[in-house]
Parts: sequence; structure tokens; C-alpha cells
Amino acid sequence: MTLRIKVINPNTTASMTAKIGACARAAAGQDVTVDATNPPYGPVVIESHADAALAVPGILEEITAGEAAGYDGYVIACFGDPGLKAARELARGPVVGIAEAAMRTAAYLGRGFSIVTTLSRTVGQARDLAAEYGVATHCLGIHACEIPVLDLETDPKARAVILGACEDALASDGSDAIVLGCAGMADLCHDLSAELGVSVVDGVAAATAVVEGLLRMRLATGKLGEYALPPVRAISASAS
Repeated sequence: MTLRIKVINPNTTASMTAKIGACARAAAGQDVTVDATNPPYGPVVIESHADAALAVPGILEEITAGEAAGYDGYVIACFGDPGLKAARELARGPVVGIAEAAMRTAAYLGRGFSIVTTLSRTVGQARDLAAEYGVATHCLGIHACEIPVLDLETDPKARAVILGACEDALASDGSDAIVLGCAGMADLCHDLSAELGVSVVDGVAAATAVVEGLLRMRLATGKLGEYALPPVRAISASAS
């Protein structure tokens, strides 16, 4: 039986969704169907807590639609893992965020890893997620390139800047692996790994592989407690 994984890009930039989908499919088995989607509304890019909050309703609608369509599992393809816990409530199968998958994967590869991300304003959030996911002691440093997410696709200097940030991270942190802290960097991981001589972990590929592995082991999010299906609530406008 073919497994079906839905990869959700929480922003509405279609070109990024296409890139994410290609990277996810490259990491999946031959008997896995991977469909990449993005919400029809929401922020065009996620670079702040406000952006992430605005993206969550669209993410949850994509999960709900995926459940109706019979998908087996889901990837949330934004390094802040927005809406992850709420999505796990709604889905029958596993839901994995790319930050959690990337950090846990990198922790298998040596004593420590460095994160190379986009803007410095996201560094604190990445540090918080490392602590939440139990890998803070493995995370030896977080380095920002100061490249806006959309510029990853258009700035001809972006790849060189990211490579330089990775080199600086390895030199200053003494790490054994690099985690790319943005889904928009997903297509760079193999080339960067070859140049740097260390494993460079893309969260899109990592999360896709984790979801596939969980499905093959017939595992899913527990539904007896916190992640049980939420009560149905009426959504209404306040009286004016």
C-alpha cells in the first residue's frame, strides 16, 4: 500500500512550496506519495512570531483537508514549527515539524550541531525550540545569515553567505553537523555538505523521513490525553 504524506508550507509563496515538495520527495521511499501544499491565505513569508501566528489557521485548514482526503501523515515545513501541537490534535497520523526533526536528527550525528538560520530575530526562537525538544546541550551555536527568506530564491550571493556562515559556525562551535534553519534552504544541504565535509541537515528531508518511518512502524500520535481530538467549537463573530 502506498503511503501518502502531505507537506505543508505554512506561507503562501508557491515557488517555495515547489522547492519544498521536491526536497521532500527526494527523501521519501519509492512507495510514498508526497504532496506539497500551502494555505490559500496567510503571510507570504514567516519571519516573526506575528507571521507564525497568522499562518496557523491556514495550517490547520490544510490538516483538516488532508484528513478528509485520507493522508497518512504530515510535515509542517517552517523552522518555527508553527501550529505543530494543534495539528497533532487534528490528525490521526503523525505530524512532524522540520525544526524538531532536523535537531533530533543532527543530535544522532555527533556530540553537537550548529544551526545556521536566516535573520537574527529568529535565533531566540530556535534556542527555545532546542530546549523544548530536549537537545539544548547538543546545540552548540545558532548563527544568522541576515538573509530574508524570500531573498534565498533571488539573491545570487545567498548561497555564498550561507556557506560562509556554516564555515564560521564549525570553526567557532566545534560542531559535528549543521542544521539549516529555514525550509527555503532545503535544496542546499547536499552541496554544502560536500564542501564543508560534515553532514548538513535539511529539516524538510528529515521530517519526511521521520514521518515515513513512523508510518512504517504503524505508529501515530497518542489520542488518550493532550493530543486527543479537540471538542468541536462554534466560531462566531461578536455582536456589534
